[in-house]
Amino acid sequence: MDLLGSGAYGQSWTQVGELGLAFGLSALIGLEREIRQKAAGLRTLTIVGFASALFMLISKYGFSDVSGPGISQDPSRVAAQVVSGLGFIGGGLVFVRRDSVRGLTTAAVVWLTAAVGMAAGAGLPLLAVIVTFGHFVIVFLFTPLARRLSQRLPGVHQVQLTYRDGEGVLRRALNVCTSRGFVVRELSTASPEEDRARHEDAVHGTRLVAVRLTVEGRGTATELASWLAEVDGVTAVTAGDVDEEAD
Repeated sequence: MDLLGSGAYGQSWTQVGELGLAFGLSALIGLEREIRQKAAGLRTLTIVGFASALFMLISKYGFSDVSGPGISQDPSRVAAQVVSGLGFIGGGLVFVRRDSVRGLTTAAVVWLTAAVGMAAGAGLPLLAVIVTFGHFVIVFLFTPLARRLSQRLPGVHQVQLTYRDGEGVLRRALNVCTSRGFVVRELSTASPEEDRARHEDAVHGTRLVAVRLTVEGRGTATELASWLAEVDGVTAVTAGDVDEEAD
C-alpha cells in the first residue's frame, strides 16, 4: 500500500509538506532566539513547532479508523491538549527574581511557535506564514519602539546601591535621583546575606552598606545606574525595571 498515495490515512505528500512548513517556520523563529542567546533557542522551538504540527495532523487524521456508530470523536481534543501542555514548558522558562519577572517573552514565543506549527498542520499555511512574519515585526520593531517610549514616559526602576557608610553617600545619591527627575518611592536595606557579603568586602575597615531604592521617573535604569556610579563613595550599582521582562 502506498502510504503517500491518496492520503486517505492523512499520510499524503500534502501532510508531509505541512510538516515541512512547520519545521521551516519554527526553525526560523528559533534561529532568531538562538542568535539573541535566549533560553529557548533553535532546537527547542523547532521541536515545539514541528511536534505541534504532528499533533495537529494526528488530531485530524489519527482516529479515522475507529469511526463508527456510537463512537464520538472530537478532532479538536488533541490540539487543545497541546496548548495546555505548553504551560509546563512556559512555566519552566519564567522565573521571578526579587521583584522582577523574567522569561515572559520567551515563554510567549514558545506558545506562538506551537500555534504556527498547529496552523501549518491544520492546512492553514498562509496564517502560519503571517504569524511568523508578525513575530519578527514584534521582535525587531516593537522592542526599539518600547525602549523609545519608556524614555519619554515615567517608569519604575529598582536600584541596589552599595556604598561606604558614614560619609553621607546615601544623601548624595538621593540628591542625584531627585535632580535627575526621579521620585524615590521606597528605600529598604538589602537582605542579611547581601549585607553580610558587603561587610566582608569592606576595605581598610570601612563598613559597606547595601540599600535598595525604588524610584519613578523618566529615563532608563541604565542611565540612572551610571549617574549613581559617579557619586563619590558608591562602590557598586545594579539597576533594573520593576516587573521588567528580560525575554
